[in-house]
Amino acid sequence: MRILVTGGAVVSMDPAVGDLDRGDVLLDDGVIVEVAERIDAPDAEVIDATDRIVLPGFVDTHRHTWQSAFRGVGADWTFAQYLAAVHGTLKPQYRPEDVYLGNLLGRLEALHCGVTTMLDWFHCGQSPAHADAAVAALRDAPGRSIFCYGAGFRTTDPIDAEVRRVRSALPGGGLVTMALGLRGPEMTTMDTVAQDLELAAELGLRTSVHIESGGAGGRPIAELLQHGLLSDTTTFVHANGIDDDQLRMLAQAGSSVSISPDVELRMGIGWPETGRMLAAGLRPSLSTDDAPSAGGDMFATMRTAYTVQRGLDGGLNARDVLEFATVDGARACGLAARTGSVTPGKDADLVLLRTDDLTVFPANNPAGTIVTAGHPGLVDTVLVAGRVVKRDGRLLDVDLPTLRMRLVASRNRIAAAAGVPLDGTWQPRPA
Repeated sequence: MRILVTGGAVVSMDPAVGDLDRGDVLLDDGVIVEVAERIDAPDAEVIDATDRIVLPGFVDTHRHTWQSAFRGVGADWTFAQYLAAVHGTLKPQYRPEDVYLGNLLGRLEALHCGVTTMLDWFHCGQSPAHADAAVAALRDAPGRSIFCYGAGFRTTDPIDAEVRRVRSALPGGGLVTMALGLRGPEMTTMDTVAQDLELAAELGLRTSVHIESGGAGGRPIAELLQHGLLSDTTTFVHANGIDDDQLRMLAQAGSSVSISPDVELRMGIGWPETGRMLAAGLRPSLSTDDAPSAGGDMFATMRTAYTVQRGLDGGLNARDVLEFATVDGARACGLAARTGSVTPGKDADLVLLRTDDLTVFPANNPAGTIVTAGHPGLVDTVLVAGRVVKRDGRLLDVDLPTLRMRLVASRNRIAAAAGVPLDGTWQPRPA
């Protein structure tokens, strides 16, 4: 099918294509084939983008989607309280059906907000059935998703058999692919880190790992480098407090980074390291992290990253931040050849944002408007690989009333079994 997206302000995020005040984008069989001021395609289905900004879909490089049922419950939690509540109290009550519902609603929420590509950092794998439920939910949501199988916390348990089993069901090539979530040097032994990386390399999997300084002069990146374990296929999440020289080690290795500014600030993890990463030669990607303490839209994430760094040194511009949320995110996921910009030859992962909404009208500077004033209510149309999954502000082919009812029932059962109130008054005690 040929589709012509016509008459919008195109923010391509590709220097070779540039931005167009008024432009057309032609799609053929799910792929972008032409971007120009005017395209004549009388045989194509037309999507009218008048009063719309056309841009690549957002890329979220780190989201714990299974927690979506407990949105807002942890707004006032510290990171230690979050660990005690979610991993120590709620997670043991999760059944595979609960994982499925959380992942499905969370992935649909991300699509609703214009996130066409999302890495689902999954660490609720109490059983193979839990992992299978998470994958099934991602497949039932029409987005480009990466199932990042988290190997667990503070263990040296072997994971080969289960990772191979999941990998066999996700061979690659489709919209749902696989990565491996490492336990990392702060969670396990260096020998275990090496074994996990060897397994990932054998299976052709990119990896992601949570990392920070530990607040006591820890040097985990230097330790990884010393053991020859830094790679251009690993994304380091957060990296708060990491020394400048260690950030340069990541840049020299070609590694990528993912910051979650809202969660990092609210939970006391540390200041987002945006400026220091840029100074070290790294291009950060952005992530929303977890639903109990933060929203799931990239607009808020971009704005926090932008505002905080501008307040610290004034050195960041809006175009940088939009790149973090698109091309840099695609690169961190190993998908730079397929998505992240409106480029001929790439898959048609596109978002159309309303510019006639009074909150952004007149949108004189599209990139600046998106970063400083954008919000999910502007997301009019979303395409993934050329398929329209949201039109006129509504997700297509989704029974949201039934899904909402099932998710609330799941949430209520888990909360009751765990003895957790939902009104934000519970202050869990860290172990």
